[in-house]
Amino acid sequence: MKLLVSPPPPLFPSSPCRRSGKAILQKHFHAVATRESCKCGEANRTAICRVAATHGSEQVKGREPLRRGRVSPRLPVPEHIRRPPYDGTDRLPDVNPDRQMHDRESIVHMRAACELAARVLQYAGTMVKPSVTTDEIDRAVHQMIIDAGAYPSPLGYGGFPKSVCTSVNECICHGIPDSRALRVET
Repeated sequence: MKLLVSPPPPLFPSSPCRRSGKAILQKHFHAVATRESCKCGEANRTAICRVAATHGSEQVKGREPLRRGRVSPRLPVPEHIRRPPYDGTDRLPDVNPDRQMHDRESIVHMRAACELAARVLQYAGTMVKPSVTTDEIDRAVHQMIIDAGAYPSPLGYGGFPKSVCTSVNECICHGIPDSRALRVET
């Protein structure tokens, strides 16, 4: 099987993404990579601290600014599905510095997880259409993963409230699905 990857679409000249992506992220978000106190003064040291309420003041000419939609409550995961260690906490799990050697059984499980992830990603892509909300995509993806007996890995990671990350237009990272309907810009 061949994987065909097309180049990313060009960015709009007036888009804030034309600037350094790193600079944009550092301006609005910062990740707490260590267990030291967060520079923003947050005592809880969650994985990602929100520093500003908006992505930036610039907007693409002719496009109304993005506004947050309503974020629905976190979807439940049945009790019989094994939880990852980060579930129930806003903190990132500690990274194991040791190399892992996987046996055949472990590799079989990793391949199955990768195959499920590929199917879920393909399914989510078929749902991206005008009038569909990112929350609807999240619900469908969540249910597909649960039906496979798996845990949706983004759910609860660093406090992330959903089962899939969705970003639209010039929002570039880890968007939280909400009630905004997707639409075609003309």
